[in-house]
Amino acid sequence: MKKTLLFYFSLILLFFFQNTSAQTYQLTGNPVNTTGWDIVPSAAVSGDFIRLTADQTSQFGAIKLSDPINLKYCDKWKVEFDFRIDGNGTTAYGRGDGLTFWYLSNPPTAFTTGGGLGIPANANGLMVAFDIFNNTTEGQMSKVHLLYGTNNVPAGNPNIEYNVTAGSSFHSADLQTTQPFVGTAYKHVEVNGQVDPANLNNWIIQIKIDGVVITNQSYAPSGGAIGMTTGYFGFSSGTGAASARHSIKNAKIFIDKVPIFQSTITPFVCTNPSTGNGFVDLTSYASQFVNIPSNYIITYYVLGNATPIATPNNFQYSGNTTISVVIKDPTSTLCDNGDGRIILNPTPFEAVDASLTKCNNNNAGVGIFNLNDAAVTTLPGVTKQYYPTLADLIAGTNQITNFAAFPAAQGTTIHVKVTTAQGCVDNAIITLNTFPPVVVNDATLRVCSESTNPSLGTFNLTNANVTLQTGITKKYYPSLTDAVNGTNEITNPTAYTAPNGVVYIKVINGNGCFTVAKVTLIIIPPVYSTVLVDKVICIEDKTTLDAGSGFTGYEWSTGATTQIITNIGVGTYWVKLKTGDCISKQTVKVYASEQPVVTYVDISNTTITVNVNGGTPAYQFSLDNVNWQDSNVFTKITRGIHKIYVRDAYDCEPIIVTITVPNLINVITPNGDGQNDYIDYSALSGKIDLTFNVFDRYGSKLHQGDKTNRYIWDGTANGRKVPTGSYWYSVTWNENNKTKTPIKFSGWIMVKNRD
Repeated sequence: MKKTLLFYFSLILLFFFQNTSAQTYQLTGNPVNTTGWDIVPSAAVSGDFIRLTADQTSQFGAIKLSDPINLKYCDKWKVEFDFRIDGNGTTAYGRGDGLTFWYLSNPPTAFTTGGGLGIPANANGLMVAFDIFNNTTEGQMSKVHLLYGTNNVPAGNPNIEYNVTAGSSFHSADLQTTQPFVGTAYKHVEVNGQVDPANLNNWIIQIKIDGVVITNQSYAPSGGAIGMTTGYFGFSSGTGAASARHSIKNAKIFIDKVPIFQSTITPFVCTNPSTGNGFVDLTSYASQFVNIPSNYIITYYVLGNATPIATPNNFQYSGNTTISVVIKDPTSTLCDNGDGRIILNPTPFEAVDASLTKCNNNNAGVGIFNLNDAAVTTLPGVTKQYYPTLADLIAGTNQITNFAAFPAAQGTTIHVKVTTAQGCVDNAIITLNTFPPVVVNDATLRVCSESTNPSLGTFNLTNANVTLQTGITKKYYPSLTDAVNGTNEITNPTAYTAPNGVVYIKVINGNGCFTVAKVTLIIIPPVYSTVLVDKVICIEDKTTLDAGSGFTGYEWSTGATTQIITNIGVGTYWVKLKTGDCISKQTVKVYASEQPVVTYVDISNTTITVNVNGGTPAYQFSLDNVNWQDSNVFTKITRGIHKIYVRDAYDCEPIIVTITVPNLINVITPNGDGQNDYIDYSALSGKIDLTFNVFDRYGSKLHQGDKTNRYIWDGTANGRKVPTGSYWYSVTWNENNKTKTPIKFSGWIMVKNRD
């Protein structure tokens, strides 16, 4: 089994982030490492435990911490250890004498008789003895003795078994039958110490053996333990005339103080020259000891004075003064920490001249200074007042109130009056300088217009050459105000779409200074051909398109790259015209000429009148596509089928209309002789919408020819013969062609009725 002796003691080191860090003394390992401990023979390391005495007579041994421990500020502490007393003993006295745990100001350093359990005469402190030898009966027992005082009874051969100082000592009943101390098994001991809240000079001591409480009450210091400030923790044993092996293991001593960041603070302080005194707020340094001072009870003392400082937030001092700081955690079982020191060593106060350098942004001629940034002193808590001249400072006039944003030109000097928290005053000069301005120049960017919107262009603002300086940063803004204020930054400077106008570039150097440059944006308008215009040609013809000269490149929708393209038919074409770096896309259309349309044909006897719409006048007309005339009237036309040719000014393939000139009858004699008895237009019945009407000279319709009467008129009206005379008639139809050419055939007919 591994057996260790551990000692946990919190030294006040530098603590970070309020984490507890304690120096630890340990007796661990196999063999046990005794670094930090003093061994008094015949104590020795025996494997993984400490043997205080061998199983022999006249033996003495002790082990103690090398450094003393101050429990003045410790409210609670705890000790745990295991002990074993075994061996062969002697015939006359059995095993003896026992061992002691102690906290002594004067621990043993050499042989001490067995009767005292290794505790020297007149030892002062706390002693807890586990006694197995009854010095009165010289028989074996198992008793616990406690003394919080001086080991001085009886005189000449002190033994705490006989010290019964009232309020400072304790002697248990004999535990031999219930908890015998002698044997091969280890006994586990816990000793808890706590300041008695009812009497701060007393300790409440609780002792438990194997979980059984032996004592738990308040003990007052007596004798040399009164006022004791430091002591050594340790263990000792002696055998005297008897013999036994006394051993300890698993010893742990817990003493942790409230952790503090640092133990000593030496702030700058001075004395007022007029009084020789100074005042300081000691509480202002509390955060340099602990993280959240309000969580602790902090008391301040002038070193060597037991009375707390009544007003630590306004402590008056004159010469060198050391303040003791005691920190208590009311929610913790940790010991108070009284290691804090505030050392006040007044020295003369001196403010030093300083300088500030700021940007002369956008060549405004001034920099904006925070005068508080001037390093005229490193002392915290000082008050500064700023004046334009020394005379103003002395008189207390024209104090600068806008010191946090003070505009000033290169070389301006400001006078500052610095007053410390202790009332010490000194003056200093602050020189205000400006960095050299960022040198920029305005620039112009030109880009080709966008094909879809010629009023816009896409600019790469980063191409604007506004400065020759290196190590600079550029930012882009739509207005000068935005550039100065850093608002509405253009986030896509490499592809910025805009019309003609301006943008602003904020040029920033390594000092954070800037100057704004203006960039003029110019859109190069598209250049189009003035000679390339839409054309009208006959549908069957071809033409030539000429984009005109003066361009540096051509690219047609046909794939051609020449100025002129030929053999072009009806359609829509485009050409990309290059001028410099810009390309304009121009569209041109070749239209088919509109064909003229014969709206109707009027046939009157042997005369044909052709009426035309559409196309492009002037029109020409022909009956044989060889002989052409400008007139739309043809005379002396024979009856039968005829073709009429019409063309317009474009001289395209003529349109052709086929018409029928019906039989021309001018006189009928409806007398039943079988000769000219009626007008018969049934030969035209295959025409579209054939209509045959007869009117008198007054325009009244007398007859309508249709399918029912086979388009025949026999000179009657309503079943009666009409009077002999002249009548007007008209025949209309639409020719059986794709345009359904309307035809009107009209004339006069003589009717001779003989009664």
